[in-house]
Amino acid sequence: MIARLSGTLLSLEDGVALVACGDLAYELLVPACDQMRLAGEVGQRVEFHTLHYLESQGQGASYLPRLIGFASATDRSFFELFTTVKGIGNRKALRAMQLAPATIAGAIDARDLDLLRSLPEIGRKTAETIVLELRERVGRFVGGAADGRGAGAEAPRGAGARRPSLVDDAVVILAQLGESKAFARQLAERALAADPTIAAADALVTAALRLKDA
Repeated sequence: MIARLSGTLLSLEDGVALVACGDLAYELLVPACDQMRLAGEVGQRVEFHTLHYLESQGQGASYLPRLIGFASATDRSFFELFTTVKGIGNRKALRAMQLAPATIAGAIDARDLDLLRSLPEIGRKTAETIVLELRERVGRFVGGAADGRGAGAEAPRGAGARRPSLVDDAVVILAQLGESKAFARQLAERALAADPTIAAADALVTAALRLKDA
C-alpha cells in the first residue's frame, strides 16, 4: 500500500498529476480543489498523501490500480468518509470536491444544501443524503484552514472571525461576474489564505480574479 509519495511534479492535466520519484513516475488523480494550486507547482517538489484503489473496467471484466493524491492525511480521511455516501464513488467525489474539505464539511454540519448543490454532480437529493448520512460524522473536519491544509491547521492570525462573511460577500460578487458559486468560493478562500490582511469584499474579489488569471 502506497500511503505517501513525494517527488517532482512533471505535469498536471485534466485532474491527473504526473510525479517523478527517482527513476519512476507515478500518475495520481487529484481532487478538483487542489488543481489550481498544483498548476503553479509544476517543476517543483511536491508531497501527496495517497489512497490506492482498484478501478473497475469493462463492467468489472478487469481492474486497474489507481492512486489518488491529497494535500494532507486529513483531506484523505475526509475523502474516504465522503465516498461512503451511496452513489458517490471515487471519480465523482474527485470532481465534486471543488472546495476544500473543511469547507464542504462545514456545509454538511450547517445543513447548507445550497452550497452542496453548487458542487459538480451534486443535486438536491444527493445533497440531502450527504447531510443525512454524514452530519454527525464531520465534526473533526470542520474549522480547518480554507487553503486545503486540512482540519486542525492553524488559520491566519486574526482572519477567523471575519472569514465567513467576507468570503460570502466576495462569492456573491464573483457569481454576479459569471463564476459558479463553487469556483467563486474556492477563489475567494485561496485569495484570503494567501493574503489574510484583506479586510474588504471588493479587495478580496480583486485578489481572487488575479489568482484566477495567474
